[in-house]
Amino acid sequence: MATFSAKPSDIEKKWILIDAEGLVVGRLATIIANRLRGKHKPTFTPHMDDGDNIIVINAAKVVFTGNKLHDKIYYRHTNHPGGIKERRPFEVLGSKFPGRVLEKAVERMVPRGPLGRQQMTNLRIYPGAEHPHAAQNPETLDVRALNSKNVARAR
Repeated sequence: MATFSAKPSDIEKKWILIDAEGLVVGRLATIIANRLRGKHKPTFTPHMDDGDNIIVINAAKVVFTGNKLHDKIYYRHTNHPGGIKERRPFEVLGSKFPGRVLEKAVERMVPRGPLGRQQMTNLRIYPGAEHPHAAQNPETLDVRALNSKNVARAR
């Protein structure tokens, strides 16, 4: 029996809609990263982009468990001496682009390099409930039903 290797003609991409309201960031990011890579398909081929197109709505309403909202720190560097900058998740969620918290979490879970960048183009994140992809007839993926830990409980 030979190992299956998908060709570009074998790849079928679906459109998937995920409502991120009230979902835990890390758990949601792993589900999105696996779907972007195509690891949920039996025809998964590591060197091909055979993942689905993902639409995430309500990305501004994601939650963190524990004290991560205030304790976690995102670092970046300006490429100047002493130019390290830091931001916390509540600052990013309250800014102009709140979807970047989820986008960066997913970006760090896909492979680095040309294939990872190609797979990230299949991810579309919107902070509100509206999206312009109704013509693609996306299937809704209920992440809440996959595991009870995907939704943060009130303390």
